[in-house]
Amino acid sequence: MRSRKEKTLLLNLLMGAGLYLLDSVRERLKDNIGFEDWSEKAHDRYDDMRDRVKDIYSTASRRFDRVSDALYKDDHPYLRATGAALLGAGVGVCIGVLLAPASGEETRSNLVESFKTQATGTFGS
Repeated sequence: MRSRKEKTLLLNLLMGAGLYLLDSVRERLKDNIGFEDWSEKAHDRYDDMRDRVKDIYSTASRRFDRVSDALYKDDHPYLRATGAALLGAGVGVCIGVLLAPASGEETRSNLVESFKTQATGTFGS
């Protein structure tokens, strides 16, 4: 599992690569088309779009940080232990049911007979 810093670093790297690729496309378009007026308009739109992407990214990053802090700041160790115990019990029951040597009806009747034997042995004498 990656930490929050690793995820943020990966996201920064991807955003930087995307902006670099867009910048190189802009330069190639500017050189190939040759319309200076169109190039200036495209450059302005590109700058606006880049600024909007940066704003959206910073907003998303701040929101992600707040959510992450809210989820993990008040993390208590007993919650993890309880969750692990419940998960272990669930996995154990599932494995027991899947690997049971007898059918469900047969297992139930064996359990009922066992309880009856214990009950009569304890209280019947």
